[in-house]
Amino acid sequence: MGSVLNSGFDFCGRRFTEQDIKLITEVTRNFSRLSLTELSNTVSELLEWKRPNGKLKYDESRALLQKLQASGIVSLPAMRKTAVCGARTIVHSASSDARDRLEGAIGGYLPLKLRLVDDRSLSSLWNQFIDRYHYLKRRVPFGANLRYLVESEQAPGRYLACLLFTSPAWTMAPRDAWIGWTDRQRKRCLQYVVSNGRFLVLPWVSLRGLGSKTLSLAAQQLPEDWERCYGYRPMLLETLVDSSRYKGTVYRASNWIYLGKTQGRGRMDRDHSAQDQAIKDIYVFPLCRNVQRHLCEARPPQATL
Repeated sequence: MGSVLNSGFDFCGRRFTEQDIKLITEVTRNFSRLSLTELSNTVSELLEWKRPNGKLKYDESRALLQKLQASGIVSLPAMRKTAVCGARTIVHSASSDARDRLEGAIGGYLPLKLRLVDDRSLSSLWNQFIDRYHYLKRRVPFGANLRYLVESEQAPGRYLACLLFTSPAWTMAPRDAWIGWTDRQRKRCLQYVVSNGRFLVLPWVSLRGLGSKTLSLAAQQLPEDWERCYGYRPMLLETLVDSSRYKGTVYRASNWIYLGKTQGRGRMDRDHSAQDQAIKDIYVFPLCRNVQRHLCEARPPQATL
């Protein structure tokens, strides 16, 4: 703990200095009656820790406070200490019940549309689909994220699949070796990588070609949506496939590049302490030409006021 206070540390791509940590400890001590949400926003504001679109990095600030509490550096509000971050019960309604089967080829359902989840009704439906039908269930995404529902324009409201794109893994040896960046370059430009954290074809949908069409459409639409929401365009998509369950066929068919396997740690495991995660296959998809060079040379996204 003493070395952290004296030398600082890296977290979520930012270096926190001794002065930053002192400021955080003063805020948590002087405003101990604030909720964790209020403290997270206050710390993010005081440190000017923002996304390129100017929004506060609330999720990252909250995770930082919890990390500092686990290290004994700060003390968070007592009633929040035992709360599970993001734990909520998903209420299932008839809107997410199984429908009549859809079978055949995707050609009869084109064009497809990616509907951005941007209101409560769509959010509730997306959460229910993932919680009911995805083996990993719903988890609160960390950091920047976008969710989509996939539908056929010929049948509006008849959803076929769900997608989640979120912040990337902090480190992955095969990915980082493929990019060829240094540790410093990775910390500076990691935000330009976006992870496909969930891809669920609803269990009553069996349409040949749906997966590859959906991924192709996502690669076209996501950069624009991400830039509009967060102020910068990503350069690379990544995903992790549990090879004990899936062969990654849809990603290979969509020209994603197989890079190797993870080491069985969590995607945000910075101190190499987690060893209970499934080993997964790593795939990436470039969103621009010469992506490795751009990821090594780019400047970090700049916040706009």
